[in-house]
Amino acid sequence: MINSDRTMEVSAFFDGARLTLARRLAGLRKSDLATLVDKSSTAVAAWESGAKRPTAATVAQLALGLSVEPGFFAVRPEDVAAVSTTPHFRSLRATSQLARDQAFAYGQLAVDIASSLERHVEFPEVDVPAFPVAVDNTDGDAPERAAQHVREVWGISRGPVGHLIRTLENHGVLVVFSPVQAASVDAYSFDCQLRPVVVLNPTKRDYYRQRFDVAHELGHLVMHADAEPGSRVVEEQAHRFAAELLMPADEIRELLPATMGGNVWVALAKLKEQWGVSIQALLFRARRLGRLGEVSYRNAMTTLSTRGWRRDEPGLVAAVEQPSLMPRAVELLAQEGIDELALTAQCRVPPNLFRTVTARVPQVPVEAGITESVDEARGRRVVSLLPRLA
Repeated sequence: MINSDRTMEVSAFFDGARLTLARRLAGLRKSDLATLVDKSSTAVAAWESGAKRPTAATVAQLALGLSVEPGFFAVRPEDVAAVSTTPHFRSLRATSQLARDQAFAYGQLAVDIASSLERHVEFPEVDVPAFPVAVDNTDGDAPERAAQHVREVWGISRGPVGHLIRTLENHGVLVVFSPVQAASVDAYSFDCQLRPVVVLNPTKRDYYRQRFDVAHELGHLVMHADAEPGSRVVEEQAHRFAAELLMPADEIRELLPATMGGNVWVALAKLKEQWGVSIQALLFRARRLGRLGEVSYRNAMTTLSTRGWRRDEPGLVAAVEQPSLMPRAVELLAQEGIDELALTAQCRVPPNLFRTVTARVPQVPVEAGITESVDEARGRRVVSLLPRLA
C-alpha cells in the first residue's frame, strides 16, 4: 500500500533525475515506461528533464511500475547522476545502450547506498592518485609509469599484490558486484565526486581473471578521468597498467619463460599461484617484455586452446576476492541496533538491491532453480536451491 500523503509530498519535491535512474535500473526506455503507466513518451521526457512534475497519482503509478517506493523520486542533497563521470565499459559494441544504462544506474545506486551508510560509519578517505595518460600515447611507457606510481603512493611492497579489492577499498574506492540482471555487461568503473566505483561481474568466478579486471578498472580511474571511454587505445592502456601493477617488469621479467619447452607449463602454473594472475596473462606479459617471440607466443596460445585451458586453466581453484567495505558497515550498524530494514528505508532503495549492493558474497545463476555463491571465509563453493533471479 502506497501512502497517499507521501506521494503528494514527493510530487512537490520530485526529482526527474531520480526517475531516469529508476527507469534505467529497470532496463526500460522512455517509451516502455510511458506504456507501463499509460502516459505519453513526451510526458515521461518532461518529468525526467524537470520541465513538469507528475501528479501524486502518477507518482504512485511510477513507483509501482518501477518497483520502488515513492520516496525514491524525492530530491536529495546530492544528485549522484550529476556528479558521476561517464563509465568505462570494455566494449561498446558487445552490449546495448540499454544494458549499459542499466548497469550504470546500478553503480550510481551503490554510491547512493554508500553515502547513506556514511552518515553512520566512517569510510576510508578517497586516495586514488591521478596520473593522466593521453589517448595518443600509444608507444610510450606512460601506463606502466602510472602503475608504478600507484604502487609507490599506496606503499605496495615489492612482489605480488595482496588482496586487491581490499587494497582499493582501503583507499576509498567502492567495489561492488553487479546484480545478475546486469551480468551481460563486463566489469566497469566510473569516477564520482562522492566516491570512485568499480563494479564487477558476478558470473566471472575466476580469481585470477577477476584480479586483472580490478587492476584494469583501477587503471581507468587513475589514467582516464578525461578520456572518451571504450576506445581500443584506452582499453589497451588499462591492460598495460594492470599488467605492470600485478607483474612489475623489473621483478618478473627474468622469471618468465623464454621458450615453451621442458616443464614450462609447470613453471607457469607455479607463477600463476605466486603472482595471482592467469597463465594467459603471464604469457602475454612474456611476449610484451620480449621474453617470448611472436611465434612461441602464438604456439603457446594454440596449446591453451587445444587443451581447453582458455576458459578453464589448470591450477588451484581459489575463491574470488570479495568486497568488505559496505558489508562490514552493515554488520557494525546491526550490532548498534540499526538493522537492514531501517537502513533500507533511509537509503530509499528496493530491499533486494540494498542486499545485493551490501552483500559479501554475490549470488550467480548456475542453472534453472539453482544459485551458486562463493563462501570466502571457508574457501569453498556453496550451492543452494533458490529461485533463479530473473
